[in-house]
Amino acid sequence: MSGQVVLEVAQWQGSGATTAGRLRSGAARLAELMPQERRRRVVIDSGVGNSQGGVRNADVLERHLQSVREALAEVPPGETTVTIGGDCGVDLAPVETALSVFGDRLTLVWFDAHADLNTPQSSPSGAFHGMVLRALLGDGPEGLRPVRSVSADRVVLAGARSLDPGERDLVERRGIRHIGVEQLTRPGPLLAQVRATSAEAVYVHIDLDVLDPQVFPAVGTPEPGGLGVEHLLAAVRALTNEFMLAGIALTEYERTEDTAQEEAVLRQIVGGLFGPARR
Repeated sequence: MSGQVVLEVAQWQGSGATTAGRLRSGAARLAELMPQERRRRVVIDSGVGNSQGGVRNADVLERHLQSVREALAEVPPGETTVTIGGDCGVDLAPVETALSVFGDRLTLVWFDAHADLNTPQSSPSGAFHGMVLRALLGDGPEGLRPVRSVSADRVVLAGARSLDPGERDLVERRGIRHIGVEQLTRPGPLLAQVRATSAEAVYVHIDLDVLDPQVFPAVGTPEPGGLGVEHLLAAVRALTNEFMLAGIALTEYERTEDTAQEEAVLRQIVGGLFGPARR
C-alpha cells in the first residue's frame, strides 16, 4: 500500500480495560514498525477526564477527536491514512473523513471481537470504545458524533463473537451484515457481503482482539474463538484487491513485558499489509 500517512493516536481513555494504560506503549511500538518518514504523532492528554452523559473521560475524548480531525485535515488529498491506536475510539474521525470523500460509495468493514454498538445507556462500562461504531451510525453521545454518519446497510461486522443483547437486536433490526469467524477462513463470504453494498471503496477497522487470544493475547478484552493471522491478512488483501482502500486502522494493542510473541505477530501483520516492518 503506497502513498500512506500513518497517524499514531495513543489514546487509552476510551477503553474499559483495567490494563488500558498499556495502549500507549502499544501504539508507539506499532507506529515504530511503520516507515518513519510517513509517521505523524497526534498529541493527546495523558490523564483521565470527567464522565459526561454516561461516557467515561468524555471531555478528554472530545479534545482528542478534535486533534485527530486537525491532523487529518493536513493529510494531502489522495493519501491513504493508516491510523494506529490506542483504543477503537480513535477511528471515529478517520472513518468520518473517508465518508466525506466517498459518501455512499464507502463500506465500513469492522474487524473486531465485539460489535462496539452500545450507547451510553446500554453500555455496562461507560467506555467509549464499545460505542464507537454506534456513534458512526449516527447514534453517538453529545460531543462524540461524526459530522457524517454511515448507513447501517454499509457496515460489515467481521469476526465479532461477543455481542451484548442490545447489540444483537440492533444488528438484526437495522440489517447490519455480520460475518462470523468460520466464514472468514476463506475470502468469498466477506467479499460477497461487501459487493452486496455496491461499494467502490472500503474502510478497514482492525481491533487486534479479532485474533484468537492463543495467537495474540495482548489486548484488553480477549475473546476465545478468534481468527488466525493468515486468515485476517487474506481477508484484508482480498478486500484491497477488489475495492479501493479509503483508510485502515490497527487498534487495541496493549504491549506487555513478554513481547516476543507479540512482536512476531505484529511484524507479520505490518509486513503483510504495508511491506517489511522496520526494526
